[in-house]
Amino acid sequence: MKTSKLLFFVVIFLATFSKAQERVIVTSDGVKLYVNVKGKGTPCLYLHGGPGSGSYWLEKFYGSELEKNFQMIYLDQRGVSRSSSPDDKNYSLDRMIQDFEEVRNALGIKEWLTIGHSFGGILQMGYVEKHPEVIMGMIMINCTLSMKDSFSRSWISKAYELTYEKQDPLPENTSSEMLLKKMMEVGKKMDDKKVRWKMAFASQESDNLMNSSYREIPNWNNNFSSVALSIDDYWKDFTKDAGDVKVPVLFFYGKSDWMVGPDHYKKIKFPNMMLWGSDVGHMPFLENQKDLNKAIKAYIKKYKF
Repeated sequence: MKTSKLLFFVVIFLATFSKAQERVIVTSDGVKLYVNVKGKGTPCLYLHGGPGSGSYWLEKFYGSELEKNFQMIYLDQRGVSRSSSPDDKNYSLDRMIQDFEEVRNALGIKEWLTIGHSFGGILQMGYVEKHPEVIMGMIMINCTLSMKDSFSRSWISKAYELTYEKQDPLPENTSSEMLLKKMMEVGKKMDDKKVRWKMAFASQESDNLMNSSYREIPNWNNNFSSVALSIDDYWKDFTKDAGDVKVPVLFFYGKSDWMVGPDHYKKIKFPNMMLWGSDVGHMPFLENQKDLNKAIKAYIKKYKF
């Protein structure tokens, strides 16, 4: 009788422990990374966008769907949300990639998929170029592979249309400094006219819902977002390198996504790519989950993940 009771409590303890998926992984340079592991299936690392938007968005609004097929690893990047910041302010792409590898090793994962959103496409490309041996495939949701292309050909043009009722595309060789100056200028105009939400969403209610999620995380860390766009690493044009990527890629894009650009996909030439255009803006995991589900299930089926 005593043995059966002891076994019962051991089983209960193990079941409780197995649900405790939130953890902190300390990097080799002392940064405390927030990681949450949920779901079953092929391991899949989420590389969030922003820069600095955190992993909570995807987990909150779409995690229950992803976790049916994948063991999701939700990571807040260094200097973002629930993760701490580096003392030496090292936010380089190489250091980010090293973080991903240290998380993978800490979790005992041999290889995994990556899923990225928006700016997360830049991170995915940097990662797969440096460590192709650990990446089985990439799911890109409304991802940019070139911030210059997305900002000059889509973001600024649409923002001018919303504020000045005209388009003002900039040449692709415009410097990052000039692009940021233009974006700040027209961004203020959009805020004055209260139309910024139209860049990403179909409705202002969706924008409000998404923004409200920030308030659910106390003491949100904004350090990376405050410096990311001043780091040259992230301005590299990775569209030129897509042809060298061997893993299967789902490239999902929104036909009314002005943050990245509805035509950005035309520059993307992965040799093993499932291209999926959808009637949605920048946030399909909030505004068109049905089509996003179809795309991911088709990708899983085709490549047997």
